[in-house]
Amino acid sequence: MLRGVITGFLALLLVAALMTTGQTTWAQAPANPAANPAAPPVAPVAEESEDTSFLVWVHNASGVFGYTIFLASFIMVAVIVMLTVQLRREQLIPSGFVEVFEDRINNKDFQGAYETAKGDDSPIGRMMASGMGKLSQGYDKALEEMKDTGDEEYMLIDHKLGYLALIAAVAPMLGLLGTVQGMIVSFNEIAASNTTPKPKDLAFGISMALVTTLEGLIVAIPAMVANSLLKNRAELLMNEVGTIATNLMSRFSSMQKSAPRAAGSANPAPPARSE
Repeated sequence: MLRGVITGFLALLLVAALMTTGQTTWAQAPANPAANPAAPPVAPVAEESEDTSFLVWVHNASGVFGYTIFLASFIMVAVIVMLTVQLRREQLIPSGFVEVFEDRINNKDFQGAYETAKGDDSPIGRMMASGMGKLSQGYDKALEEMKDTGDEEYMLIDHKLGYLALIAAVAPMLGLLGTVQGMIVSFNEIAASNTTPKPKDLAFGISMALVTTLEGLIVAIPAMVANSLLKNRAELLMNEVGTIATNLMSRFSSMQKSAPRAAGSANPAPPARSE
């Protein structure tokens, strides 16, 4: 689902780039009121602009790139909430699972311990299930398989963190595109005017340049902070998962070491009698 949202975001970005030329032409339309005698008088427009609220002004000045940044902010919030819920200790290391697993190992119920790990939908459960599934090939192979599963679990989390890093990098660039577009609109206004343009004639392009830059930074800075904090938390918790899983798996190592001693202590068969 999240991948589909990201794909839609990239598609919207492409559409925004294609619509830039059309929006620039639209912005130039009111530049020369003398060319259109039927245009409404300037005074009523000025009165309406004075009554315009700040949010409406930001909406009008955002442009296509501002709307794209707005969509990126929704994706950012969704990823942050999802990772905040996922990166909880109880979510990664359920206390109930660890207690039941240890209890079954202590009772020599190894099949039950394997079924418990197999049925648990947590990183530590999947790591223990994959490791126990390779015990028939030796303890070292089981430990290697368990660590590989742990690396895969961390990669899944890191993949989601990559969306935050992407938004933190793309949002300022979208703001910069809006800045360039706004300056183009303002300079086109100057070029199309036969006289020195009034400041209010340049205000639309300048406001677009500043507002989109502001919006890009407002989205990028929280994305960078959240990416750093959540990445540190993910590394801390996954290291703890690995430590607990290794301690649980070490029970099987001691069992394998005791097996040869038990076999060596058995009474040897009597030698064959020579005639």
